[in-house]
Amino acid sequence: MWLLDVNLPKKIGGLLGEFGIEAHSAGERGWAGLNNGALVEAAQQSGFQCVLTRDRLFSESATRALKRFPEFCVVLVTIPQLRGPEFLEQFRSAWVNSPIQPVAGQLLRWPAD
Repeated sequence: MWLLDVNLPKKIGGLLGEFGIEAHSAGERGWAGLNNGALVEAAQQSGFQCVLTRDRLFSESATRALKRFPEFCVVLVTIPQLRGPEFLEQFRSAWVNSPIQPVAGQLLRWPAD
């Protein structure tokens, strides 16, 4: 199960569902106000294996959080900010070329540069 940070379109959850991945948004879980470290903690304790975010500053707090939760993965989505349908299309295209493969204890940049 994957968590979408509040800075990603909720529709990414539906797209991931098409690929067989259960995903939920932080907002629908009531976690929109949690800071990055607290978000990782809440997600991990609720059975999520990774969080997808566009927040580049997340990497600083993710390093600390991943030391506490080494079975968790943070994925920094590097697709540029676009309108909803365009972002979804870019996400789908990047996924077809190289699906996200979470790695426990890692901060991943996706799609890779």
